[in-house]
Amino acid sequence: MTEPIQWVQTNLRQTDAGMDARHLVDQLADMCANVLLFGMGGIAAYYPTQVEFHYASPDLPAGRDLFGEVLKDAHGRGIRVVGRFDFSKTPKRVFDAHPEWFFRQGNGEPVIYNGLYSTCINGGYYRVQVQKILAEALQRYDVDGLFFNMFGNQARDYSGREVGLCHCDACRTRYRAAFQKEIPDKPDDDYRKFMFAASREVAAEIGKLIHAKRPKAGYFNYIQETTDGIMSESNTAVERALPLWPYSASDNVNRARNSEPQKMAVNLNMQFVDMPWRFATVPRNEIALRMWQNIAHGGALTFEVNGTLDQQDRQAVETAKPIFRWVAENEQYFSGQESAARVLLLGASQKTGRTYRQEPYRGVFRMLSEEHIPFAVSDNAEILSRRTFDVAIATEWAPAELQGYAESGGKVLIVSPHVPDFPVAGVGRTQSDVKGYLRVRNHAAFPSLKDTDLLLLNGAFTEVAATGASDLTLVPPSMIGPPELVHVDQKDTDLPGIVVRQMGKGSVTWIPWDLGALYYRLSLPAHAGLFRDVLDRLMVQRQVRTDAHPLVEVSLMKQKERTMLHLINMSGQAETGYFAPVAMRNIRVQVEGTFRSAKSVRKAGVLAVTRKGVYSEVVVPELSDYELVVLQ
Repeated sequence: MTEPIQWVQTNLRQTDAGMDARHLVDQLADMCANVLLFGMGGIAAYYPTQVEFHYASPDLPAGRDLFGEVLKDAHGRGIRVVGRFDFSKTPKRVFDAHPEWFFRQGNGEPVIYNGLYSTCINGGYYRVQVQKILAEALQRYDVDGLFFNMFGNQARDYSGREVGLCHCDACRTRYRAAFQKEIPDKPDDDYRKFMFAASREVAAEIGKLIHAKRPKAGYFNYIQETTDGIMSESNTAVERALPLWPYSASDNVNRARNSEPQKMAVNLNMQFVDMPWRFATVPRNEIALRMWQNIAHGGALTFEVNGTLDQQDRQAVETAKPIFRWVAENEQYFSGQESAARVLLLGASQKTGRTYRQEPYRGVFRMLSEEHIPFAVSDNAEILSRRTFDVAIATEWAPAELQGYAESGGKVLIVSPHVPDFPVAGVGRTQSDVKGYLRVRNHAAFPSLKDTDLLLLNGAFTEVAATGASDLTLVPPSMIGPPELVHVDQKDTDLPGIVVRQMGKGSVTWIPWDLGALYYRLSLPAHAGLFRDVLDRLMVQRQVRTDAHPLVEVSLMKQKERTMLHLINMSGQAETGYFAPVAMRNIRVQVEGTFRSAKSVRKAGVLAVTRKGVYSEVVVPELSDYELVVLQ
């Protein structure tokens, strides 16, 4: 939180146990990395472990301590080392000795992948054996942190095969005690709550041990609670549904930094295309884009490879090196950053046990970004009690905390057909799939829709009681063919497509249909225009105004006395392609507030500051891939 982080991960194979430790550390120093995430133990140990049922890599030369060598050499070069453990699987001999420690499918069979047996988060391996393994490792090595991969029970294996839910004796006993019923065949809300609680219990015990043995060491895994930092990944998969999500790193870091602002976000930048092709590299510009997004939202600069840095496809490594070096040269700007955004986008809270769809959230995320509206993402509604926001936006589920926020003077925007967890308006039925329209009844309320009378509606729509005339109303489905009969039976209704309610000192605006999901899938300007007009009514004024292209992502951060404006050029991203972005020039940006000076860092220069009412205006002469403007 106080020093910049340039983090490199090498996901070791057991055959890498004979690698040259000094060579690796020289490579890290050359690219100005200051943190190494390095294999330590679990499935295979890279040191001579003495703990029963924990085994060194069969390729670790007799008497060699690879982890100890790397740790010593790295510390000698000022590089911190985070040890990596994976306790999700073990060799068969552990299963033979303690079958009660392991994941059991509904038919009682264990889950086996490439000869390794999957453990269970509720069994004795995670709850007892792991403590023994970590106690030895922490006693022997002055590590700077520990990271845990594949934490808890995984629903599918590396090949994507669904393995179902664990039915081991430990899980069945605990589940019956908690819910007075048997484990279901498929996960439901109760089961999700059960696994959430189990993983947090084990995570907390691991955290206690780490902090007791090595008080200065950081604790990392993929959950928020109990850890010192929040890990995530930007990755790809060949069968992942389109469209791709080019904001992956921004999304992960923004969410982590504002869900748990006292913790650092480490979003791993995965170099490989997919699991079967770990040595094939994603496009260079995708690697670079993730790096800029990571640091623009206050997270660590990261890069990950499988094996060592001596890659057979060197594109990713060669892309990372100059960016790491540049950030190291300008490291004063990349620590202690916090979001300055006054718009909140609520993410998916795992605590509720509910299912959240990505599309509604991502559509709103995109519209905010394309409008250059700085926004903070948080999975925790508690942030509303810690920070001041102009607007809080909820997609999918609107939690009950928003009621108190509105009553105390806040403005809430709900974009979802799901009924909020607090009363907003009288609610009728929810139609699951409406292929109709929304009619604009009041164009004065929606200046962006002056040429649009009908907006496409496809998906769920909740009927909400109207009080008075509505600015936007439902047009239900009608005939679609043949052409001679298209919509000749079309009828209007008075069912509102948007409702606004005063609530205490504040207000709630509810769009009871899937505006976000529709924009995510279709990118229709009419949907973006509606969102723009609704949000502009709710905001007193925007924090940033600019003539930048919609594919210039803007992040507004604060760092002590500085205001940091990050500009990321995403113009090179097109469907599945990541090409060099098109250079943009003379971008005019107005930032709310009074600033005396401004400078650009990527293309070093002093920028003139002009006062424009409540804004300070600068002109960014050139944006290639990324630019940082420092305002004071």
